[in-house]
Amino acid sequence: MKGKRILFVGDSLGNNQWESLACLLHAALPSSKYDYQTGDTLITLKFLEYEVSLQYLRNEFLVDLSIEKDGRILKLDSITNTSIWEGADVLIFNSYYWWTHTGTLQAWDYLEVGGKLIKDMDRMKAYNIGLSTWAKWIDTNIDPNKTSVFFQGIPALHFSGANWGEPKEVNCKGQTKPIGGSTYPGERYPGEPVIKEVLNTMKKYVQLLDITLLTQLRKDGHPSIYGTSGELDCSHWCIAGVPDTWNLLLYTTLIS
Repeated sequence: MKGKRILFVGDSLGNNQWESLACLLHAALPSSKYDYQTGDTLITLKFLEYEVSLQYLRNEFLVDLSIEKDGRILKLDSITNTSIWEGADVLIFNSYYWWTHTGTLQAWDYLEVGGKLIKDMDRMKAYNIGLSTWAKWIDTNIDPNKTSVFFQGIPALHFSGANWGEPKEVNCKGQTKPIGGSTYPGERYPGEPVIKEVLNTMKKYVQLLDITLLTQLRKDGHPSIYGTSGELDCSHWCIAGVPDTWNLLLYTTLIS
């Protein structure tokens, strides 16, 4: 990867994977000089002697979100903020949970499709339109001979023990062991078939890092009450921990 740029684009779970890879590389090369820069939306870690840049760009929806006179508009059929994406040697995208938020957690006031504002719609339909817009951008702008593209699947949440067969457990707090076996009794996420459908219709090859099941089995892998915020966190993942496996899959795919 000498002289190349690896870019993660997405929400905090994409950042979770970026942090894991940064820590794996630094642990492997503890004496290697590096340069670390952080801004409002972009973080860059560069290992100087190897000329490798590892970047994370915060972009929860991938499509455009703009503040206008009518409020915050999520434009399902528009992608314009892509200048940093261009020229990367490895792109790892992710986007899902922000599409499902409601109430005070919802990041937009209106959806826009074809120039028309919509107050709301079925969230998986909106997700499909937005992800399809991203797919069209990839198909139009990416040369697979120069850039490898990945899409991070949906990492699991553990906020209800009923989902893993322990209804008395309220959430991930106090969990110290993975779920045994290789099946998960809870429901799958409705975004999973949307992601696979969109990727299957693309002209350019995008590798899916299908991490959903392996994370569903790891109810013990979250920061819980020990994260940096001090609040219960059953969404993100401890480092070192589960995201290291995502990066082993990424590494294996890159060299295979």
